Amino acid sequence: MSAADSGQVRSRSDRSRRRAEKPVKVSRAGRNLPAAIAVGVILLGSLLSGLLFFPFAIVIIAVVFAAVGVWEVNRALEVRGMKVPQVPVLVGSVGLPFAAFFGGTEALAFAMVATAVAILLWRSIDTAAEAIQSILAGIFVVLWVPFLLSFALLLLREPDGQIRVAVLLLLVVSNDTFGYLVGAFFGKHPMAPKISPKKSWEGFAGSAVGAAIVGVGAAVLFLDQPWWFGVVLAVATVAAATAGDFSESMVKRELGVKDMSNLLPGHGGVMDRLDSVVFASPVVFLLSVLLSTVS
Repeated sequence: MSAADSGQVRSRSDRSRRRAEKPVKVSRAGRNLPAAIAVGVILLGSLLSGLLFFPFAIVIIAVVFAAVGVWEVNRALEVRGMKVPQVPVLVGSVGLPFAAFFGGTEALAFAMVATAVAILLWRSIDTAAEAIQSILAGIFVVLWVPFLLSFALLLLREPDGQIRVAVLLLLVVSNDTFGYLVGAFFGKHPMAPKISPKKSWEGFAGSAVGAAIVGVGAAVLFLDQPWWFGVVLAVATVAAATAGDFSESMVKRELGVKDMSNLLPGHGGVMDRLDSVVFASPVVFLLSVLLSTVS
């Protein structure tokens, strides 16, 4: 082979290698946007289909999400040397959603107390070091993920509970979607640069306006409530979802991880999707009950 031919082969090889190494195109938010959209549509479609045709499926999905979310947080905490009592925490993450759905608020409260006691006893028997830190970490994980998520199942028990949970999901999705679109094009002023530098005040305003439009439509068309009910519900949901997003970002920054896991392409881990829902669920449940009584 001549030197020229050898040079051409190397040139073609170099071009092929550069094409192979070319990174996947990502959005301004740092995500693989096509994958994120596909996964988001599948998740939302599965949840809404379950609500319409097999409501108990939502309980199963909530239990699975809670268990996986707990596993992700436990794994992230272990990076910093915090050993969470795996068995009682995972048992509690399964038991709390079932308790909320079948027994209501009293059963959920009892299950939470029982889980905390189980964590305390489990770590008291274990001779591992830093028991107090382990106990507090375990209770924190249970409160953050399965306990807050179980309020969505309390909402499911209410009259027209299927529709109310569907509205909760639509409002959370509206918060994420409108916040991303407005923030990506117009975002210039970060809300909390040290916690989540890509979250802007412009995006937050977009979330509030977009969710309010969805909330008004849902209140009038599906919940048989006045328009202001939808506005209050939407604004409260956006505030809670944003707080949930900031809380997870703060935990990840403290632990030094970008995502809780990579289980969901384009989204990161399950907790990267649940962060808004777990904070919004108790807010929507309480407001839905209180505002329905008033209206």
